[in-house]
Parts: sequence; C-alpha cells; structure tokens
Amino acid sequence: MPEHEDPAFVGDHKGGADGAVENPEERARQVCLRLLTLAPRTRAQLADALRKRGIPPETADEVLGRFEDVGLIDDAAFARAWVESRHYSRGLAGRALSAELKQRGVAADEIRAAIEERLGPDAEVSAARRLIDRKLASTRGLPPEQRTRRLAGLLARKGYPAGLAFRVIREALEAEGDLAFPEDEPPFDEAELDTE
Repeated sequence: MPEHEDPAFVGDHKGGADGAVENPEERARQVCLRLLTLAPRTRAQLADALRKRGIPPETADEVLGRFEDVGLIDDAAFARAWVESRHYSRGLAGRALSAELKQRGVAADEIRAAIEERLGPDAEVSAARRLIDRKLASTRGLPPEQRTRRLAGLLARKGYPAGLAFRVIREALEAEGDLAFPEDEPPFDEAELDTE
C-alpha cells in the first residue's frame, strides 16, 4: 500500500465480480472495522470518517449504533484508556487530557468520569514532580527566574495549573539548595494558561 493512502480508504469502492459498488451499509461497516483495527476510535471519529466517505448520515448512525451495542465502540472505555495512557506516558494533567478527549468527540460527562476515575487526588502532583525532576538538571547554572520560567512553561504546556506548577517548582528548587526562588508574581498568570 502506498504511504500516502489512508488505510481506511483502501477497498472502499471495491465491488463484487461485476464491479458494482457495495451498498453504503456494507461500506460503512468495512470502514469502521478497518479504522478500529488500526486503533481504538470514538463514535465521533468514526462518524466523521464515514461522513468524509460519503456514507448517508442515517446509514452511519445505524451502523455506529450496532457497533456500540456489541461493544466495538465505547467512548467511556476509550476515555479511561486515553487518560491512563497519556497521563503516565506523557505526564499530561487533567486539563490537557480533557482538551484532547473533547477534540476526539468524547462527551463532557464521560471525560469527567474518566479523569476522576483514573487520576487520583495526588496523581497530578506526583506527575508534575517527576517532570520537574527530569528537567531540573538541564536548567542548572541559569538564573533562578529563567529556571522558573522554563520549568513553569513545561508544566503549563502539559496542562498543569499555575498554582500547582509554582508550588512544585519551589519545592524542587529549595530541595536543590537554590533558595533564590523568585517571590514576585509568576511570569505569567493563570488566565493566559486557560486552554478551554
């Protein structure tokens, strides 16, 4: 298969022995199965893929409904797996995870439930500490304000609230013996961090 081809498109227009185009329901089923074979998907992602392939909306809804009924599509399970995977592999905070899941079409209540279930009360704090511990050595020798900005930027990009970020940074710098932690206002305010 050429690199530029979307695997979900391959075979979309194959017909039977006479070359006739398959019916839309069969095409929708095949597209969904191919996409789900590659990676877990949300209902919204599959609906979008079917829309792009010209599958009528009522046919798409029917096929997606059947896939949900048999458990091939489960947005709640997708959200739980996504939160666990992305939090532990990339160190993302609840806010960043929420934005990613929202972008993938997961409902707000399912996002909230997944984050509450998978991220314990101390999970974000310990993940922030691990991120800071890994980055701290590369900032040695820089002025404290610059170190703080770099470390805060790292945590901000991963969705951590400014208050938590500065508390963790202060603890790390104090533990290292760099007691010149800037006492002034943070170099950015929380309003700038709001990604929602």
